[in-house]
Amino acid sequence: MSSKKLVNSVAGCADDALAGLVACNPNLQLLQGHRVALRSDLDSLKGRVALLSGGGSGHEPAHAGFIGKGMLTGVIAGAVFTSPAVGSILAAIRAVAQAGTAGTLLIVKNYTGDRLNFGLARERARAEGIPVEMVVIGDDSAFTVLKKAGRRGLCGTVLIHKVAGALAEAGVGLEEIAKRVSEVTKSMGTLGVSLSSCSVPGSKPTFELAADELELGLGIHGEAGVRRVKMATADEIVILMLDHMTNASNVSHVSVQPGSSVVLMVNNLGGLSFLELGIMADAVVRSLEGRGVKIARALVGTFMSALEMPGISLTLLLVDEPLLKLIDAETTAAAWPNVAKMSVTERKRSRAAPMEPKETHDSATAGGVASKQMVLVLEQVCTTLLGLEEHLNALDRAAGDGDCGTTHSRAAQAIQGWLKEGPPPASPAQVLSKLSVLLLEKMGGSSGALYGLFLTAAAQPLKANTDLPAWSRAMDAGLEAMQKYGKAAPGDRTMLDSLWAAGQELQAWKKPGADLLQVLTKAVKSAEATAEATKNMEAGAGRASYISSARLDQPDPGAVAAAAILRAIVEVLQNQGV
Repeated sequence: MSSKKLVNSVAGCADDALAGLVACNPNLQLLQGHRVALRSDLDSLKGRVALLSGGGSGHEPAHAGFIGKGMLTGVIAGAVFTSPAVGSILAAIRAVAQAGTAGTLLIVKNYTGDRLNFGLARERARAEGIPVEMVVIGDDSAFTVLKKAGRRGLCGTVLIHKVAGALAEAGVGLEEIAKRVSEVTKSMGTLGVSLSSCSVPGSKPTFELAADELELGLGIHGEAGVRRVKMATADEIVILMLDHMTNASNVSHVSVQPGSSVVLMVNNLGGLSFLELGIMADAVVRSLEGRGVKIARALVGTFMSALEMPGISLTLLLVDEPLLKLIDAETTAAAWPNVAKMSVTERKRSRAAPMEPKETHDSATAGGVASKQMVLVLEQVCTTLLGLEEHLNALDRAAGDGDCGTTHSRAAQAIQGWLKEGPPPASPAQVLSKLSVLLLEKMGGSSGALYGLFLTAAAQPLKANTDLPAWSRAMDAGLEAMQKYGKAAPGDRTMLDSLWAAGQELQAWKKPGADLLQVLTKAVKSAEATAEATKNMEAGAGRASYISSARLDQPDPGAVAAAAILRAIVEVLQNQGV
């Protein structure tokens, strides 16, 4: 069975793809009757060398993405993974010649079809009196024994586009450009690795890999590599790749040694996630620098793909300052990245974390009566949450990912660890602030953020006063913060429901002569009743809001946990005879 592709037709996909690029880029034009894209400002190149490249489609953004001032003049595209027609290559040469350019350089990847077709077009153009030179790029570092066909042309070709383009823009002559880029090619190597193959539109995957295998040293047309290896970590894969491509016994190696200065390209072969690409890039930089190699420039992205192949290629180009200036030269090519013109190596990559504001300690000493009472409350809360872990997880499986109990257990363990470090501050505001930071860092998930918000806001009214009205205002502030950022409202079947119900009862603390325990006990009962009632509520926020109400026949686990916390607090205070 062939793979699914978003195309109009298999036969027309290369034409449609090139037409789409040109349609969205006013700097490009199509050459009528041919699958050729050229610079729109072709007439401005009079007296300068034109650069033409190309090959099979399926390697996007190569090659048409690198058309622009300072890079390619034009591109001739074949069908997917197929060399372009001689007639189209010749038509492109004629078009740039008739625009008044001072000769044409053909930049060709080392594949038999490309060499033959571009070579034949070159000979026919020369027979017409058009000055044309051709350089064949072979940067593949996969083969330990050089075959007659030579090294394949891979992603390093893009760097040749850049160097040649900078030289042409500077007015360098045709033969000199051809000579200089040919020399540059000798100092370059590329190696690819893939997790699986790609598939040409209308066809099956080009090769099969076991779930625990990688393909090392593969080409950009879905052809198999030089060897298959077992899956490993990103660091291990990078070491394997660099060892292979720099091994002096490998006839196609690149001579990178301690002290060398290189341009690094980390190229997505088309199907690798940005996450993996970043991980691999980090691994390459660390590994190269660990070998004493200076990374003068680093390019990370998709430059020459192999359709949707999930893999990367690494390119290393040995550079000196003159060559770096050509790499750094300005270009308008759409696919060339905005590379910082500075070395990656020996750059400071981190900044010291900001200093936290100094705490203001209140006059009460740590370890006093209030502090000991707070320890008892927190210990009881932790014991309660640890005991509820499995029950809360079971409730959460109906509406979430079944980790509500685990999350609350993680919070309890973090609090227990904190208490072992020493007595908490005597100030309730400081205790709540400390707890908010602890839960944000250790609890995780939405619950951690919500509790963190609640406690941060609740701490503020307690800085000036800790009487009963202040505690009621603290509850109000916490609930307001949860609603503001969590977007839940009472009745939405969340942990807010229990806390809101308790908060309404705690309004009584604002009245003169209010009894602490009497009001708090009533608040806890209201919270527990509301938590039970959430099983009949329509979920309006949180993960449960995506689940059909018909499947939500259990109380919300967050609401149950919040009510249980309040119950633990009142039990300790009752036992202490507050």
